[in-house]
Amino acid sequence: MVKPPQPNPQVEPVQVNPPQGARRRGRPRSFDRETALEKAVLAFWAHGYEGTSVSDLTRAMGIGAPSLYAAFGDKQALFAEVVHAYGERYATFGDRAIAEEPTARAAVARTLREAAAAYTTAGRPAGCLIAHAAANCTTPAVEESLRTRRGQAVAAFERRILDAVRAGELPPGTDAAALARFTGAVIQGMSQQARDGASREELEAVGEIALSVWPQG
Repeated sequence: MVKPPQPNPQVEPVQVNPPQGARRRGRPRSFDRETALEKAVLAFWAHGYEGTSVSDLTRAMGIGAPSLYAAFGDKQALFAEVVHAYGERYATFGDRAIAEEPTARAAVARTLREAAAAYTTAGRPAGCLIAHAAANCTTPAVEESLRTRRGQAVAAFERRILDAVRAGELPPGTDAAALARFTGAVIQGMSQQARDGASREELEAVGEIALSVWPQG
């Protein structure tokens, strides 16, 4: 009787399916994605959307174009992620002020003070990425997304002001929409002034003048 062949203990069996979670193809990423994203934030913040090319991004991020496309998609997709990251890391002061301050005026006062500080912080681009990236933007989808984001900020102020009117903090005839848009215009103007070289103290003075026209309850 012929014995069946015995397995060779020196030869490992071949796995038909890779272990769960293992990569099926491609090489491991050779860069830290979050670090690269932060560098993209700073690049777009400094130069705007149209002023930042893919070659500018790859140079700033320290990666090649194929790695950029593989990790982030195209320039527009990367910018969408950059805007989200910027909002989470550098632009929460307005939302926090609206949520935490006891009055609408106090919320706006805090927002203006913190904007003056944020827009002039040493070691970072001046001003606001959302405002600056919209300048000379010729990509309709990007322009619309930035307009929507600015509109959401104004709408948040308007809701807070309406609450203040209902609570008797502000006069019944207060035009909440106009006051909110005025606040947004001041903040956007402070961003441009910061890019033009205005100091924190100069921007704080602008904020104080803006508050001087605030309606009294």
